[in-house]
Amino acid sequence: MTNMGIYVAVILLGVAYFPCKSFTLTHPRINAPPTAIVLHSSYLDSLPTAAPLQFPAGSTASSSSVEYDAIRQELHSLMDNPSWDDGSLAPILIRLAWHSSGTYDAATGTGGSNGAGMRFATEAADPENAGLEVARAFLEPVKKKFPGISYSDLWILAAYVGIEHTGGPVIPFTPGRTDHLDESYWSGMSYGRLPAAEKYCCPHVEGQTPLSNSLDGQGRVQGWEGLCTHVRGEVFNRMGFTTDQEIVALLCGGHVYGRCHPNFSGYAGPWVEHPTQFSNEYATDMLEDEWTLVGNGDTWLDAQGAAELRPAPGKRQYVNQKPNTPSDDSNQMMLVSDMILAWDPAFRTHLEVYANDEAKLREDFGRAFKKLTELGCGFA
Repeated sequence: MTNMGIYVAVILLGVAYFPCKSFTLTHPRINAPPTAIVLHSSYLDSLPTAAPLQFPAGSTASSSSVEYDAIRQELHSLMDNPSWDDGSLAPILIRLAWHSSGTYDAATGTGGSNGAGMRFATEAADPENAGLEVARAFLEPVKKKFPGISYSDLWILAAYVGIEHTGGPVIPFTPGRTDHLDESYWSGMSYGRLPAAEKYCCPHVEGQTPLSNSLDGQGRVQGWEGLCTHVRGEVFNRMGFTTDQEIVALLCGGHVYGRCHPNFSGYAGPWVEHPTQFSNEYATDMLEDEWTLVGNGDTWLDAQGAAELRPAPGKRQYVNQKPNTPSDDSNQMMLVSDMILAWDPAFRTHLEVYANDEAKLREDFGRAFKKLTELGCGFA
């Protein structure tokens, strides 16, 4: 083995790391066949040869001994990656921090970013976490280089750096999270704490009923009011977010980043034209563009150069394209759970504010994301 780099092999439900230059991930998903993804990273290639990477149960070093400025610099150095998605690791690292934090339950004090429970098989296998083994793999060399930082802190700091690196708010980082030593924490938890994009909406069986049967007279998926209850009450209120303003700020700031992958979530495509830059584009486009509900059977998308917007069988999403109407607009999508921000009057009030004021979104998103990532951590 020479000093040409590090291979990281990650297998969900059994994680192992091996030194080499690029790496392959296999991630068996519930009700889905395993999918193999080959990743390449100039950052990983630049690292010297190391012993096989281990996956310790947790870190116990004092936060005062951790070189956070050096870790920040290291994280900045890996953010731009032309070989991953749209050229940036920031979106998937932001998603890792969000999903790690979004399990918090204020009533029981369980879940949240403190513990980094996604290192273990049960939480990692939550269908809503599909694909996040990629983010964890890209951060493993940083953990190896700076073993004193806990995985819990590293995942959150990586998201903060990603947001800052892409022009978003600079969020003050508070360290002190500790890692779970084993899976015993899961005894008080269950799946279903992360948001589901179509929960309580009218069912859709691919190929048996036309998508138009799903819609009400205003083009909204029937049952969207129940989805509002899920997002507002079962997800955000449960965590401790008591205002619609915080919810809308988090979604407007978070979903400006990245894209959905059919082999992970089942949904497909980016939310915005520039998915690696912070902006209020998500809010403005939701209000200004015309959105069409599509499913996997909408092959007209392929013919119009928008195949990347066709979701997996059984999934529905909105797209900014229309049948038989080729467009020069960039391919963009919205989940049904995104569209409720425009449909629910209380949510829409804040959506309109952010569509007209990017500076306010930057400020409110930064504050709300810090709150999200500190739930259950006990910080003063």
